[in-house]
Amino acid sequence: MPVFIHVLGLAVFAQGTSEFMLSGLVPGIARDLSVPVAAAASLTSAYAVGMVVGAPLMAAWSARWPRRRALAGLLAAFVAVHVAGAVTHDFAVLFGTRIVAAVVNAGFLAVAMSVATSLATPEKQARATAVLLSGVTLACVAGVPAGALLGERAGWRAAFWAVAALCLPA
Repeated sequence: MPVFIHVLGLAVFAQGTSEFMLSGLVPGIARDLSVPVAAAASLTSAYAVGMVVGAPLMAAWSARWPRRRALAGLLAAFVAVHVAGAVTHDFAVLFGTRIVAAVVNAGFLAVAMSVATSLATPEKQARATAVLLSGVTLACVAGVPAGALLGERAGWRAAFWAVAALCLPA
């Protein structure tokens, strides 16, 4: 199995962590940005809407790009919006970063699935897909609790910085 498939799995882990980690960060975000808890919780819905709308659009749009450029561009955008989210003091900006993060996450996943299967031999394509998608499962099992713990100990912004940093190896 090519190492790059595991690197893509790490990026998927970071993106999956980002998608679900807000469940443990909502109270801190609400306090820090002086918004109601319900408003801070809407950031999770913003991400979900971005994924639903972004998946088909980004899959079609990114199919025209060379795969390496698509992966690099989408991942760079994902990192950039997490940095923007980590430094903003404006809830509307944070809300927007969550939507953009979801849209580029959807595009990245579509391209990464194609790349993972193309890098593997035919008999290992299912395993390559499993390695890639295990990033989402591991995000739910380990990334989300780690993000919540980091958010509790170092503030919610630290969790955003950590997600951005996890994407850098890819």
